[in-house]
Amino acid sequence: MVAATADEALQAVLRDAQAEGFLGHGPVERHVEHGRALVDAVPRDAAVFVDLGSGGGIPGLVLALDRPDLSGALVDGSTRRGAFLSTAVARLGLAGRVQVLTERAELVGRSPHWRARVDVVVARSFGPPAVVAECAAPLLVPGGTLIVSDPPSELGNQARWPAGGLSELGLGVVVHRAGPPAFTVLEQVDACPDRFPRRVGIPAKRPLF
Repeated sequence: MVAATADEALQAVLRDAQAEGFLGHGPVERHVEHGRALVDAVPRDAAVFVDLGSGGGIPGLVLALDRPDLSGALVDGSTRRGAFLSTAVARLGLAGRVQVLTERAELVGRSPHWRARVDVVVARSFGPPAVVAECAAPLLVPGGTLIVSDPPSELGNQARWPAGGLSELGLGVVVHRAGPPAFTVLEQVDACPDRFPRRVGIPAKRPLF
């Protein structure tokens, strides 16, 4: 029997994710392409990544497979999704360098192991911009990169990422890509203030912007 290629193994995992309801509809190849568009924006000198709200594993699994020089974590607060991701990591041979954290992102951002130790954070469907920014900024080293998938918009996505709200977290926008797929790249210009992230649930209940 011929061994499955990495892409074939990934697609099999993603089809299982769809069957579990952890990944949207449509050809899994399209989800992989979406993930790779975000991966292309990851700096070449990055070493540690976090995928916030990893869900069915996009873009985190694509990033881990395409960049074997990276180590990091897939973060999801759901026990079911966390169990699925742990199995996916093992199936894809990533267990040596990719962890699954079944925790709320606000708690991960307070962990000494992760706070201000991550070079790049990726997020596809984690939440509104203010929530993504507040949960990602504490993880990033100064100079680190946040790459966030945006909804398609003929007007661009500048209004989703206001400079004033981002600067409170030490973040600044690098570029908006109209797509497809649309995404925004941000830089951790300054260290995130110690008061962020706020308590679990507060970033969504009282967004900064």
